[in-house]
Amino acid sequence: MSDSDSKHGMDVTEEELKSAKNLGDLLKGTGLFEQAVHEEFLGSLSAPVKRRLRALKKLQLSGIQLEAKFYKEVHDLECKFAADFQKLHDKRRDIIGGTTEPSDAEADYPLIHGLSEEDHAKLLASGDQTNAADVKGVPQFWLTLFKNVELLAEMIQEHDEPILQHLTDISVEMNSNPTGFTLFFHFSPNEYFTNKELTKQYTLKCDPDEDDPFEYDGPEIVACKGSKIEWKEGKNVTVKLIKKKQKHKATGGTRFVTKQVKADSFFNFFEPPVNSPEDEANLDEETRMLLHADFEVGQALRDRIIPRAVLYYTGEANDDDSFDDEDECEDEADDDEEDGEDTDDAE
Repeated sequence: MSDSDSKHGMDVTEEELKSAKNLGDLLKGTGLFEQAVHEEFLGSLSAPVKRRLRALKKLQLSGIQLEAKFYKEVHDLECKFAADFQKLHDKRRDIIGGTTEPSDAEADYPLIHGLSEEDHAKLLASGDQTNAADVKGVPQFWLTLFKNVELLAEMIQEHDEPILQHLTDISVEMNSNPTGFTLFFHFSPNEYFTNKELTKQYTLKCDPDEDDPFEYDGPEIVACKGSKIEWKEGKNVTVKLIKKKQKHKATGGTRFVTKQVKADSFFNFFEPPVNSPEDEANLDEETRMLLHADFEVGQALRDRIIPRAVLYYTGEANDDDSFDDEDECEDEADDDEEDGEDTDDAE
């Protein structure tokens, strides 16, 4: 494959070459066909028109640079108003945690919008009122919210839920140097880890790519870093132990050894596959997709979920359709590993 083919995304396997009905189908699949059509059209234009188009491209670049400046100032504005928003979020935290009880005036608002007065009155009167006075705050607020958001719900395993019941608040801190934001996950004392809070820091790039500026679509996350979880002994849900059966090459005898492997868990979120932009160029496609999904979760938490948490809890902000859909690539685990057993050769 030539360098030019690689630049245009033509990464074609031998199998794809064999299965392609003709060269046209193959070119359409890689985008080279459309590019060739556009190049042929542009080549047919007169020299003065080509010159004007080049000027328009340069003008477009100026617009992109202005757009980047706009987004930088938006980020500065977010930093400026962050303290004001945090005051509201602190009050929300206190109500959820039960340290503050709202007044009747503060609670004078519909539980769900769009209901008639009669239906709303029935809704308020429904539910188990047994020991209602003993209920503190809003129990399992964040866990319930997570389950209402498909993007987050698919990250949660059954063994994560008892831990997430201890999640008391999620806050965000805007950063200027480097540009980005940090998510803070606050936990009550629990039997799983000693951390009072877990963090996830994201670094943003506001400038367009010098090599491909016309792909610019606003700030993008380019790096992330999670805090280390100080798990208590035997409580780490991000790993599991499996038995591997080893066969001795010389004698044919077998033995079982215990091996620690990674387990699916929401808390893998704090151990992303890459921590710096410099590493990204060397990523394989699977890791790149995992990283993209991580960035999507971080962006969703900052932009929508944290600011409108109560609406996700009630289900009124269930906007899963607004999240980008990605092709799902799920690797099926080896049957032996699922059963907690694997076979290996021993020397």
